[in-house]
Amino acid sequence: MPTLYGTKGSGSAAAEAGLEIAGIAYRTVEAASWKSSPGLDALKRINPIAQIPTLVLDDGSILTESAAMIHLGLAHPASGLLATDPARRAQQIRGLVYVAANGYAGIGILDFPDRWYAEPDDAVKQAMQTRGKARMHELWQIFADQFPADPSLSGEHLGALDILAATVSKWSGARKALADRRRLGPALAKGLALRRRWRVSRRAARGAARRG
Repeated sequence: MPTLYGTKGSGSAAAEAGLEIAGIAYRTVEAASWKSSPGLDALKRINPIAQIPTLVLDDGSILTESAAMIHLGLAHPASGLLATDPARRAQQIRGLVYVAANGYAGIGILDFPDRWYAEPDDAVKQAMQTRGKARMHELWQIFADQFPADPSLSGEHLGALDILAATVSKWSGARKALADRRRLGPALAKGLALRRRWRVSRRAARGAARRG
């Protein structure tokens, strides 16, 4: 059974949604790089930089961040996480890589400036975070131009790109900044709605199992 390392409020929510949509049973391990725990210790043994989400497949191979979403879409085409049309699928994969390369990296600077600047004082931290947030918004505006919602980011049906973009855009306030930009705001809202639906379904299934 695959194992997903992550924590509430992190990018692991997107990977959880992908697993649920693909109909894959999995187990979770609570882990976050900013919080000491046995789960973090276990995560560092397989992924020294402690990225979350980290997904460990049945064969022991490891996938992180958008790579997990891409794998789920390719390995389970009936899930609809990725398009079946090669050209459309290629652009969706490009979008998933864009979010990981620009979204995750930027958030790392905003949340952990001391990882990038040795012993920063408060003024340096403030400058890094102020410019970092502005840059994150710029990168999401470029995303909106490069990946127009038609009607969703994944095309006719919501998919992996909608879920990941809706998850990662929350952290820097970009989702609010993009609320009315080129229909991306509504597309992000749809991605969030899809994520909420599987969460409600999962809670209902767990409740039924306990009652049984």
